[in-house]
Amino acid sequence: MPELPEITAHAERLAVRFTGATLTAFQPLHLTTLKTFDPNPRDACGSTLIATGRRGKYLKLHFENELTFVVHLMQGGRLRSDATRAKKPRGGMARWEFGDDDALLLTESGTEHNVGVWLVGGETEGVAPLDGLGPDADMVTRDQLTEILQVENARIHGFLRRQRHIAGIGRLLANEILHAAKLSPFAMSSKLVEDQIDRLHAAMQSVVATSIDHERSLDDIGRSADRPNLVHHRVGFGCTTCNDEIRSVDYRRYTVAYCPNCQTDGKVLADNTTSRFLK
Repeated sequence: MPELPEITAHAERLAVRFTGATLTAFQPLHLTTLKTFDPNPRDACGSTLIATGRRGKYLKLHFENELTFVVHLMQGGRLRSDATRAKKPRGGMARWEFGDDDALLLTESGTEHNVGVWLVGGETEGVAPLDGLGPDADMVTRDQLTEILQVENARIHGFLRRQRHIAGIGRLLANEILHAAKLSPFAMSSKLVEDQIDRLHAAMQSVVATSIDHERSLDDIGRSADRPNLVHHRVGFGCTTCNDEIRSVDYRRYTVAYCPNCQTDGKVLADNTTSRFLK
């Protein structure tokens, strides 16, 4: 699933291409795509796209008349220019048309149909689907992080990925941030001491910033395996910091990757049910 860095860079690319264009039509191409009924998408037709943005893992398309399309790409969604405008595009979920020359097409690979589009009138913050989001990962302060960590006592890898705590972090960023912070993925959030919080905050800022810079060098959202990861997608390889073998804890839908030497005092986490909670 695209995380904050990918969405940030993609919103910027869309802004270059489409800012100033006038929306002439919006078509939901699948019955599950549009999640709202008021305002009606027809109300946005004839309006100019004035800006694009990002909140957490959501893309935002800001039009005149204080109307904003909010888009969540989920795992397999993509939002790209669609000059051909095929009648039944493969994986097509929704289309924004801008005159006769260009369009934006939302597609989704697979058969789950999880991508979503919301049309929001007025302020988007605090309104579905953005209600309940924590501060964006690239904006959270050290003091905010300290307070957030006390909200729930949970394994830090899962804690970081809960969007109500901090928005924009997924599996890849959680793996990379914890490696950079030299923290066990099983460390308990509310038990972190001051030095650990310092390292976590610094790692979050540096990893996210580096990831955004990388994504800005691309022409489109790429594959997570092609990103400059140090532990994610590197299980079985040597750690670039200490050359110890990158290990994993495997869950049904994802893998926690970590370096025992850098993060768990050399201890190998056996599996997701019997491993000790390493502090």
